Amino acid sequence: MTKVKIPELKRHLKEYNQNELIKLIVDLYKQNNNIQDYLSVKLLGEETIQDLYENAKAEIENEFFPEKGFGKMRLSKAKSAITNFKKLTKDHLKTVDLMLFYVEVGTEFTNTYGDIDERFYDSMLSMYDKVIAECEKDEKLFHELKDRLYEVVVESDGIGWGYHDGLEDLYYSISFLEE
Repeated sequence: MTKVKIPELKRHLKEYNQNELIKLIVDLYKQNNNIQDYLSVKLLGEETIQDLYENAKAEIENEFFPEKGFGKMRLSKAKSAITNFKKLTKDHLKTVDLMLFYVEVGTEFTNTYGDIDERFYDSMLSMYDKVIAECEKDEKLFHELKDRLYEVVVESDGIGWGYHDGLEDLYYSISFLEE
């Protein structure tokens, strides 16, 4: 399928009058939820960002602990909620918070239902590592999250596959920790 390249798109859009541009944007808005979310963030700001944050958090939690039945534990869907939130809002703090929430809920899931598999723990460790990396860049962020970061390590005690040890190593690698 041939797609319009950005320079060509800009050239075409310059030929539209204001009413034609409004109609085009409204048509796009009607057809795509991501565009609805994007435009809502641009036009309504923080209120929409908070709603999107709560929705992403609910989406992550639902993959592990749905209101009915058992969690499907689709890690890619949970991580996709984080990625979509980040793309739409550019809210760094809430994105990192969602990343840590993913690890918290994953840890709670394995404590509730028992041992999972290596892929699961690798995903949790990878996400925790990303959170730690963000905290290393920003001491204020670390101080906002430090209790939750430590609590995940505590909650993982006794979980196999090297998960607890991996979390512990990552946590104690933080340069802002007092000796």
